[in-house]
Amino acid sequence: MASEYDKPPPYTPTPAAPAAYGNNPLPPGYQPYPGPSAPLPGQYVPAYGATSITVQSTPDIIIVGGCPACRIGMLEEDYTCLGIFCAIFFFPLGILCCLALKTRRCSHCGAYFG
Repeated sequence: MASEYDKPPPYTPTPAAPAAYGNNPLPPGYQPYPGPSAPLPGQYVPAYGATSITVQSTPDIIIVGGCPACRIGMLEEDYTCLGIFCAIFFFPLGILCCLALKTRRCSHCGAYFG
């Protein structure tokens, strides 16, 4: 039974196999491992001199309340002169007329939408 104070086994590598193949440690017919950076035979190797750029088009972003004409500005609500006139002179029902007669105007291109 080994005690807890025994030394661990040495970490030095074991002696190599006898040199049966001369200076080449590999048996005949074997090639050395190319390493992770070397491409495998038949594998695609990128050509850095002629790179191509692939651009994927994204769907148009639709902004709620945005102008359908220029797609830049925001629609602001304006009240017509007739709507304000109805709201003042026909007070309780005139407010409904004022709300029904408002228009939307783009803050960028100035287009009016009913």
